[in-house]
Amino acid sequence: MKVLDRLEEWLITFLIGAATLLIFVAVVHRYSLDLSAEWGWDVIYDWLFEINLSWTQELCIYMFVWMAKFGAAYGVRTGIHVGVDVLIINLPEWARSKFVIFGLLAGALFTGLVGSFGANFVWHLAHTDQITPDLEMPVWIVYLAIPLGSFLMCFRFLQVAWSFIRTGELPRHEHAHVEGLDEEVERAQATGQPEPVFLGEAVRLAEEREHIHGGEREKPDQTPGQGPESDDRGEKRP
Repeated sequence: MKVLDRLEEWLITFLIGAATLLIFVAVVHRYSLDLSAEWGWDVIYDWLFEINLSWTQELCIYMFVWMAKFGAAYGVRTGIHVGVDVLIINLPEWARSKFVIFGLLAGALFTGLVGSFGANFVWHLAHTDQITPDLEMPVWIVYLAIPLGSFLMCFRFLQVAWSFIRTGELPRHEHAHVEGLDEEVERAQATGQPEPVFLGEAVRLAEEREHIHGGEREKPDQTPGQGPESDDRGEKRP
């Protein structure tokens, strides 16, 4: 299972990184072409004009489509999808569990249907000669993201549902969590080395410590007429 998780993360990282790099190169090329024409750099203009980067926009669109499909599956696994649970969290525990399982299974059913219809569409599309405008690659390769991403998302819904049935917990995304630190902590405990510091945990402990010490430094207000330093009129004695 970890192999699938890592493959999913690597694919998303590669797609977003490559798409960002292509967009950057295309923008620099376009502005360099305009500047060289404006400033009369004919040699540079001719050299840049021969470089055809019109295909980058089309490729970036396809890469972002693939990234979105696999990113949706990643979101199900890590619990980063936005959900409205105002009613669910106020239900009794037995009712809440049933609604959560129903929602997860409904998500699995929906994504499974999308994947099935998408696979059938890609199958028929693969028997045609349709190609993309700029890259001139088979169109079915682009649409292959629909069944693959949907089936992976369906699997993640079933995985989360099975985990919830066994443990009663849903995956929650922690912004301060860093992938791999859990293994580093276990390794440090086994070898007796200092444990790595979790940034989010360190900030939380520092805030709690500051709050506690700040409360200790605060003195209770003394009402007029009370205390050794005041007289009956609330004025300090000389």
